[in-house]
Amino acid sequence: MTDATDPEDDAPESTAATEHKESTFLVTHAEAESAVLTDVHDGQVHTLSSNPDLEVNDVLEASIAPDPPLEVTHRVVDIESKRTIPIEESPEPPTGLECDLADDQAVGEVSREPRAGTGELHVLTVPEETTSEAVSNVIEDRETVIARAARLGVDRVEIRSKPGVVSVRYLP
Repeated sequence: MTDATDPEDDAPESTAATEHKESTFLVTHAEAESAVLTDVHDGQVHTLSSNPDLEVNDVLEASIAPDPPLEVTHRVVDIESKRTIPIEESPEPPTGLECDLADDQAVGEVSREPRAGTGELHVLTVPEETTSEAVSNVIEDRETVIARAARLGVDRVEIRSKPGVVSVRYLP
């Protein structure tokens, strides 16, 4: 006697191939044939099986889906927007508010304050003699800074400094 039920009928259906993930992604690696995206909200890393003209540090509002059959790589289904977020060092000193925040904290501390409207201010207090090094460190940490800017939904990052104070301004 044979079993009339098909074992595949009892197997759960795989929906991963049809599921799309919509999010904000940072391009962390790009080559001619592939790219790597990091979701700025959950940190998940996705390798693309092809590169739809992406460059490192591009920020995408996009939808991706796993490639069948193994679903280890992804493809871009739709790109709603693609942009870059510049990080610029300003010749202007930190604002009065930023200096007040720095005055209220010890060397080595960071204050995070929401901006009126969109964005955020980060004020770092550093030893006066290492101020320029601290500014360089922020600029060199592009991936982290751009991912935070993308999460905040801002269009640019401005760094201001004076001896002992570094202000990182996430601006619309």
